[in-house]
Amino acid sequence: MIGNPDFLTGRGQDQAPELQELDSPEGELHLRFFVASGAEFALPATGIREVIAAPPDRITPIPNVSPLLLGTLNVRGRVIWVADLGQFLGDSTSLSTDRTEISVVAVEDQDAMLGLAVDRIIGMDWLDIDDIQMPSNLPDSMVPFLRGEWAKAGEADRNLILLDQVAILRSARWAA
Repeated sequence: MIGNPDFLTGRGQDQAPELQELDSPEGELHLRFFVASGAEFALPATGIREVIAAPPDRITPIPNVSPLLLGTLNVRGRVIWVADLGQFLGDSTSLSTDRTEISVVAVEDQDAMLGLAVDRIIGMDWLDIDDIQMPSNLPDSMVPFLRGEWAKAGEADRNLILLDQVAILRSARWAA
């Protein structure tokens, strides 16, 4: 088989003579998710280190830290802080830890890593950055952590909000 010249060129009886073209996605890859209040957000895939489904008992509470922080999580020997993203962004609804797993999105910038606990992960989508708009009708406390939003077709009151993970990671709110 390997001595056959058709093997090296990729031509054989079972292949069609024309090449199939793959559809190339438009835009950039993003992770979409919901926070406890039901608001939908996205983060660029390039800033995400990993997504973890952690049992609540693996998140160790730490006393005398910001109330936004749920605790720490040991991921393959590396300890990362885990925060309730919804509360960080100003939502009054806190994330329920009374469940079998908590979805944690670990974001990273340089040597800093932070786990953002979210209510539910939708999945990965290719989103066109050119279609992004400036946020409207959002609390001023949330604006420094946003890059913009996409208007969802047919849902005037519900937009997909793009977060800036570096601004979240470097925020002074973690010291409060």
